[in-house]
Amino acid sequence: MSFDENRTPGINTGAKLIKWLNLAQNNDGTLSPKKALKKSVKTKLKKNSSEELYAIFNELKKMISKYENRLFPKNDNKDRYELWSRKDIIIENRKRKEVYFAGIIKQKSYVGFYYMPVYVDTSLKDVFQPELLSLLKGKSCFHIKKLDSTIKKQIKFALKTGFSLYKKRGWV
Repeated sequence: MSFDENRTPGINTGAKLIKWLNLAQNNDGTLSPKKALKKSVKTKLKKNSSEELYAIFNELKKMISKYENRLFPKNDNKDRYELWSRKDIIIENRKRKEVYFAGIIKQKSYVGFYYMPVYVDTSLKDVFQPELLSLLKGKSCFHIKKLDSTIKKQIKFALKTGFSLYKKRGWV
């Protein structure tokens, strides 16, 4: 299939152009530079994104797991990690055997950081700095796509503050 540059593009011509670009190969069977570049970029992005997300996941896990001495990991696998309280407690006149503290889940395009102390005391949202607050989706879930030193410090501070709140309430 060839592409005629002098022809005015119409619906069929546009479709032919897309097909031509997608099928472009050299005579020796190798991909044309455009196609090779397109494929390598897609492959590299997918591979790096997954690797980067696992690196973020592992870094967050190190921060959260520091509280394992007083909390227990209910889920602990390569894509999910959660810490829960070990005490039987009463919240709003209801008995609970455990309370969720924090967790992370590796999603397709981000690592979800779930911070439950904000449900206990909504004023905790005030401790979030603008950089971390910009990643908040909903009330307690942060979509982490990049983890720099500023975000790390803010997450560490949030975990410390939330743990202090749980400790103050006698939940840990």
